[in-house]
Amino acid sequence: MSLDKPYLDVPGTTIFDAEQSRKGYHLNQFCMSLMRADNRARFKSNERAYLDEWSMSEEQKLAVLARDLNRCIAAGGNIYFLAKIGATDGKSFQQMAGSMTGMTEEEYRHMMISGGRSVQGNRVIGEDGSAQAKHQPQGTGKGTL
Repeated sequence: MSLDKPYLDVPGTTIFDAEQSRKGYHLNQFCMSLMRADNRARFKSNERAYLDEWSMSEEQKLAVLARDLNRCIAAGGNIYFLAKIGATDGKSFQQMAGSMTGMTEEEYRHMMISGGRSVQGNRVIGEDGSAQAKHQPQGTGKGTL
């Protein structure tokens, strides 16, 4: 954990701060472009060519092509912008969230209706008093949108 960013001590969570915003600027702008029907059509007709029009890193482009939202977030993506990719693919936000947690849409829905994840062990890294960091898994790292 960084002393100047104590909020980074949340297990399994990428905090979207100014640094992440700068890192993901072009990725998020690409996502916003998908609000227009003509851009969605261009993207769907040749995804790689459309992505190459944006000043995104290769890692960001590969994460989008794989529909791996966890990788997109690690690369600076904001979930509210990334939702445009799911919408372009005809996916619901529940389907997207499920894919990020390694759950089916139904499993994710059931978990949320049942009150979500327990806060126990998920407040801060090492909250159990151990010196070793604990991490809440956020899925398989394999996008399944």
